[in-house]
Amino acid sequence: MEFRPSKKLGFGLMRMPLLDENNEADVDVEQVKEMVDKFLERGFTYFDTAWMYHNYKSEDVVKLALTDRHPRDSYTLATKLHAEYLKTAADRDKIFNEQLRKTGVEYFDYYLLHAVDKDLLETYEKLDCFNWLLEKKDAGLVRHVGFSFHDTPQLLDEVLTKHPEVEFVQLMINYLDWDSEWVQSRQCYEVAVKHKKPVVVMEPVRGGTLAKLPADAQKLFKDIDPAMSDASWAIRFVASLDNVMLVLSGMSSLEQLEDNTSYMQDFKPLTDDESKTCLKAGRVVISKLAIPCTGCSYCTSGCPMKIKIPRYFRLYNENTFDDLNIKNWTLEYSDYPDLTDDGCGKASDCLACGQCESVCPQHLPVIANLKKVAEHLV
Repeated sequence: MEFRPSKKLGFGLMRMPLLDENNEADVDVEQVKEMVDKFLERGFTYFDTAWMYHNYKSEDVVKLALTDRHPRDSYTLATKLHAEYLKTAADRDKIFNEQLRKTGVEYFDYYLLHAVDKDLLETYEKLDCFNWLLEKKDAGLVRHVGFSFHDTPQLLDEVLTKHPEVEFVQLMINYLDWDSEWVQSRQCYEVAVKHKKPVVVMEPVRGGTLAKLPADAQKLFKDIDPAMSDASWAIRFVASLDNVMLVLSGMSSLEQLEDNTSYMQDFKPLTDDESKTCLKAGRVVISKLAIPCTGCSYCTSGCPMKIKIPRYFRLYNENTFDDLNIKNWTLEYSDYPDLTDDGCGKASDCLACGQCESVCPQHLPVIANLKKVAEHLV
């Protein structure tokens, strides 16, 4: 298959449907099979997973739903190596070989160093992971090499300058974070363009934030085309960028997949005015969003108190949008008892150990935000 997929939508396997919404490992495999079949039937081919997604079960689901059921030449598969799981150089092959076994493939079409930032880059360099990637490519075990990135445009420029052998870069880009001082989507995108590296976009819908907009932001889009979903504007905004080769969407239901594939099957880029409307809607949402969490759940697996951090943040955000807010709002206990099921901790149980902040791709002050949420629980 060509390096650039023929269609610009990829199936992200980080937010698959669950049988038990309190258990990330309990994936609804039968629904995923149906989603995979529909995705392929409509001409889309790119699937993206990673070692730790769904509490280390995502790659297993890939085998059950995709690779055991469809010819190898009918899809492309991407997965990743994360520095948090590397202690020695031997760990690289140990994890890679296990990934081949779990997914049931003989090679990966795309393989990435995962979540490169200033701290993780030290591990990747120390263990010579960039050269290791090229060795995998030379051996035919990987077709294309890249990395996903969560840091400043300055660091991205340094990495791409030092490693011109990298074929593509995966960036968090969405209209909410286009000019964000934390994510800096636009500037990171411009660095990739400067280095002539195709971009795979992650988090185009900002962890679902841009799929369910407050009424005043939503109206901006409905005035243009009332038939298009909120999510469609977010995905088409990034897909319209010239240097973007693919947009990943973490689809959690067949309905989401039906919607996404409907407008991406014969994709038409947004006009300049439509893109400007997206940025205007982003400014409206930013004015209402209390905690800019994407819900990636990287923070939860190592939490000693098993606090469901993204779900607390999502609930807090949903209830503090200006159009839903009551002055001096407090969260009713009836809204969140399921968050402490199975011995999981409350927001107030945070030990401030810092594990969550060390792995947060957005570099959020998670501890301070948990305190903020806890102050509103009654």
